[in-house]
Amino acid sequence: MYVAVKGGEAAIANAHRLLADRRRGDRSLPAIGIDQIVAQLALAVDRVMAEASLYDRTLAALAVRQSRGDMIEAIFLLRAYRTTLPRFGYSKPVDTARMKIERRVSATYKDLPGGQLLGPTFDYTHRLLDPSLLTDEAVEEPTLREAETGRVMRVSEILAQEGLIEGDGEMPEDHEIGDLTREPMEFPMTRDLRLQALARGDEGFLLALGYSTQRGYGRNHPFTGEIRIGEVEVEFDVPELGFAVSLGTIQLTECQMVNQFKGSSKAPPQFTRGYGLVFGQSERKAMSMSLVDRALRAEELGEDITAPAQDEEFVISHADNVQSTGFVEHLKLPHYVDFQAELDLVRRMRNEFEANRIGGDDTIKEAAE
Repeated sequence: MYVAVKGGEAAIANAHRLLADRRRGDRSLPAIGIDQIVAQLALAVDRVMAEASLYDRTLAALAVRQSRGDMIEAIFLLRAYRTTLPRFGYSKPVDTARMKIERRVSATYKDLPGGQLLGPTFDYTHRLLDPSLLTDEAVEEPTLREAETGRVMRVSEILAQEGLIEGDGEMPEDHEIGDLTREPMEFPMTRDLRLQALARGDEGFLLALGYSTQRGYGRNHPFTGEIRIGEVEVEFDVPELGFAVSLGTIQLTECQMVNQFKGSSKAPPQFTRGYGLVFGQSERKAMSMSLVDRALRAEELGEDITAPAQDEEFVISHADNVQSTGFVEHLKLPHYVDFQAELDLVRRMRNEFEANRIGGDDTIKEAAE
């Protein structure tokens, strides 16, 4: 329990005013607008939506502005807002094969059915500061082509035609999909709940774990089967109507990693999958998620659990940045009573130590005499 100090309320109120002042910054400059954040800081907005588990660009941009660009604080704000919203039901599973694709690349097949589509990416840029961005210079219009329509084959389907890759994550018929926002976290988890936790997990944490699996801490030997970014339709079953209605479209990033598997007593040698699906354009997050997803399937595939990324309880318990931030940052708040108790204990222990040391010296002197 934290003890309020005298005058603390006035200090906190002024700290809030100071925060608002710093947020606004130089009054001679125009205030940044929500529409500017949505349009020009889109990747920051996408991360906030993904890790807050709420798809709303305007609210995510508001959180970015309110937090002064502190991404985890923005995620915290948006997730707190999400808890106030009513729930009407569950949408139907989205069909990413029918995605209106903006970007689609594969590191396993050069010639894909439907072709590779680079889209907007940093992959081929030189990591050099661009002085032209210091001013609002004109931007050249990109070359566009007609959007792909209909179903676009996945890379995993090419491998599946030869029976070289495991099935696409089928669940038992009587399995009910879990809901991490409504159910307490319990271990061991089913894969659907694990993927929910990873989807809202901290990008940096998952990136570090994914990298560790590539360096040998998790038996991952991955190939990027496919990354696709685009818009998918979200549908909702309305019982009164007897059919599904469209709620609109959302942008998603999907990643399927193809991993080696030597086989076991139950399964032949084949490729296995790691899967990532994230709101917005979030390639790094989707790739990291798919690497960690595959690592967490170690027990399912009969592999030894030898690395942190394979330890479900370790990964899931520490992936949530809101929970992690709260536990770390609470150390800034008053712990006066606790510390005074520790201080008193250390003083008494030191006094006892000194007394024993002096008594020991006297014993040594007597023995010498």
